[in-house]
This record gives sequence, structure tokens and C-alpha cells, in this order.
Amino acid sequence: MNQSSQDQTMAAVAVEGGKGPAEALKPVQIPRPTPGEGQILIRVRAAGVNRPDIAQRQGFYPPPPGAPDTLGLEVAGEVIEPAGRWKAGDLVCALLGGGGYAEYAVCDARHALPLPRGLDAVQAAGLPETVFTVFANVFEHGGLKAGETLLVHGATSGIGVTAIQMGKAAGARVIATARGAAKAEQARQVGADVAVDSTAEDFADAALREGGVDVVLDMVGAPYFDQNLKALKTGGRIVYIAAQGGGTVELSIGRLMQKRAAITGSTLRPRSADEKARLAAEVERRVWPWIEAGQVRPYIDRTFPLAEAAAAHAHLESGAHLGKVVLLT
Repeated sequence: MNQSSQDQTMAAVAVEGGKGPAEALKPVQIPRPTPGEGQILIRVRAAGVNRPDIAQRQGFYPPPPGAPDTLGLEVAGEVIEPAGRWKAGDLVCALLGGGGYAEYAVCDARHALPLPRGLDAVQAAGLPETVFTVFANVFEHGGLKAGETLLVHGATSGIGVTAIQMGKAAGARVIATARGAAKAEQARQVGADVAVDSTAEDFADAALREGGVDVVLDMVGAPYFDQNLKALKTGGRIVYIAAQGGGTVELSIGRLMQKRAAITGSTLRPRSADEKARLAAEVERRVWPWIEAGQVRPYIDRTFPLAEAAAAHAHLESGAHLGKVVLLT
């Protein structure tokens, strides 16, 4: 480059006032980032929109130290300044600590993965945050194995459709819950063996009719806790990735002991760079072949121009989506 990246600007999205409703997202011009040692600079073609972005916009999920204030945890695009295994011109998708809602983003070279064969940048932009989250929680913390049964809540969310497909690809049986008959039908179309309309039926009773479940992936929290425990087989595991309905529960230790159950959970963003690199390598080794074989595919509900990030957040918050919402730069 003839001019340093710091002397150049780029289009991005900022939260007016630091936090606020979707309408607080405004297009801005900010300095283009300069990659540090071991980092790559990506010309962003598409950026995934996720629930943690909404939480950050609302002031509840601040970026970790050293991460950009700009929203955006996953992108796909072209490597402009290379490092590590990557060369200029490589097409990648990447997990970020922040900064994805912009024309350019930097990331640790170890946190980028090649675009899976057959996918374009829009599709690939919807992979990193969801695939890393599902793999870490369902397969590592939850220990899901072939022949077991996985219960997935929020079946039509980006996490939900990914978890359903990854569970099936791994040889598990999948029960999914969704709010409303139409969304339950969508969950079946995505691949769930059993889909439960949680507004019309007790999902724990439905799960028990199927023999119970080994692993629960939950982002609802307190309102579903008792039913999750009820649905578990002996030795089952409940894994939390969010608590959208409330984060405080009252636990009967006796029931926990009787079930020999394990309750765990995690977040992705605050993990160390080395831990994310380890996770990226595992995802590439185990999940990328499923994607390239067509067993797991991104469902892109809608795309929005970067400047219309406010509309993208409003759409995600409405709950009307199936799969991912993506910004185009």
C-alpha cells in the first residue's frame, strides 16, 4: 500500500450515543484498521448479525479488552494483508472479537477459515459465530455422541438451525422447540426428527414420549429450566449459551443427583486467542467436511446493506427470521 491503513477511512456502523435501540445504529466513516503481528486484514464482503450484537448495542455485552468498539463478530471476505497460513487474495470467513460491521476488519490469522467449497461470502459470513458456538457447547461441553438425542431450543434461530444440522450430521436424533406451529414446521424442514410448538405443548412431555434427551442446548434460561431437567435422561447434560428469558433459577439438588445430570454453559467472545485458535482448528477438522458434503448449510433469511444495519437488527429482534441475517458491504 502507498499509504498507511491509519491514514485511510472506511464505511462502518456505530451506535449513536454508545447504546440504544436499533435506530441508534448509524453509518459512519472511521479509520481503517491496521493489522498487528499475526493478524490479517480482510476486505469484508459480508458480516453476520447475531444476538450478542444486539446485547452490545443495548449496553449489556461490552467488547473484550483490545477488541474494536464496532459491532460484528463474524465476516467473510478477501485477505488484503496476509499473515500465518494466508496469502493476499485468499477468501476466508473469520471469527472476530468485534469490528465486523465495516468495510475492513482485522483478526488473528488463526481465527480465519477458508470458505467451504460451494459457498459464497454471504453464506460463509453466517458460519463462524454459530458453528463455533454450537461445536464448543454441544460437542465439547455437552459431549454429544452418535446415537444420543439432542434437544434444541430456538430452533429457527441461526444457532438453532446450525445445531439441528450439526446434531444430525454427527449421528444424533434431534428434538427441536419453536414458538408457533409454522416455526415448528420450519424446524422439521431443517432436519429435526421431532419439532414441538412450545406455545401449544409441554416440550418436556413431548421429549419423554421420545425416550428423553441426552443433551439440551438452551438460550432461554430460567423459564425452561425445570422442563429441561425433566426431559433429561439419566446422565444428561444441559448446556446454556444465553438466558434471554431470565438468568436465575431455583435448583432441586435432589433431582440433579437422581438424574446424575450436569449443567454447564459458556460464552465464546471472551475466550483467549489461543483457545479460539484451538477451537477454529477443531471446527475446520470436524465441521467443515459436513458443510462441504452438504450435511450442514447456512440458512440466510435476509441480507441488508451495511448502511441499513438498523433495519437488520430490527428484523432479528422481531423473531421472524429463519437462520441468519447478513449485512453486505
